[in-house]
Amino acid sequence: MDKKFRDGVWPVMLTPFTEDNKVDYQSLGKLVDWYIESGVAGLFADCQSSEMFFLSLDERVELARFIKEKAGDRVPVVASGHISETIEEQAEELNAVAETGVDAVILLSNRLAKEMESDEIWLENLKRLLERLPEDLALGFYECPYPYKRIISPDLLKWCADTGRFYFIKDTSCDIHNIGAKLDKIRGSKLKLFNANSSTLLESLKLGGNGFSGVMANFHADLYVWLCENYKTNPEKARTAADFLTVASMIERQVYPVNAKYFQKSIGNFDSICTRTKPDSLLNETARLEVDQLTRFTDYIRKDLGL
Repeated sequence: MDKKFRDGVWPVMLTPFTEDNKVDYQSLGKLVDWYIESGVAGLFADCQSSEMFFLSLDERVELARFIKEKAGDRVPVVASGHISETIEEQAEELNAVAETGVDAVILLSNRLAKEMESDEIWLENLKRLLERLPEDLALGFYECPYPYKRIISPDLLKWCADTGRFYFIKDTSCDIHNIGAKLDKIRGSKLKLFNANSSTLLESLKLGGNGFSGVMANFHADLYVWLCENYKTNPEKARTAADFLTVASMIERQVYPVNAKYFQKSIGNFDSICTRTKPDSLLNETARLEVDQLTRFTDYIRKDLGL
């Protein structure tokens, strides 16, 4: 097992922008430090939370390079960044990201076949893509919800694990039965499963899941770290923490990622809440109050857990 891909929390990283719509690297550096100080196991750059579909290839590459350099040897960094339609163009994007020195390159499951196409077509396209990537390049998967969500079947995931080239999957099935079946198929392999869903997280850890990789780590990464590290030894408090995290995760249905950027600005990491995916004006006064209230409630839970 590659020790770089540690169990625990792998936040899906935000991309801060300046008021004139450029990547704000000063704020991004603060964000990297905040994640690491929260105890995360690694970082996931160039993902949907990073607004990857609204970034140029040059920006995606520079983001991955900056984050890897900023993280240094403190934590590993994985990155995606392929948004094109054709396998050939995706290979170019992925190889460009790989050259930044990130620890693994993450493939989007929905880039390998159209929504109505079969798993057989998906697998053939994956094989074509693998031929265009270095054999020694560590790889992973992300079941990205946009432009459509393609959940990898347990049998397909076993095929991927058996290649020995895959180390990481961000599971977005939100289905504990699907997660359990996947874990059964990949047990003993190098491939680790990180759940994106707060509601099923505790149960997935008990089934052998490796941790959390979801958007709510942008609000309180340390609580997810605590849960991943203490669910076996402190089951009663773990149940309470998991219940809080599930209820708190309902704020995802607000104006994400604007609300997460508002939170990061409130703690001094970001200078603006600008995004490219939606107008920040959608985060109205009531929505801001809800984030503020969540922040105060989070501090209460931290005290209860002794953080």
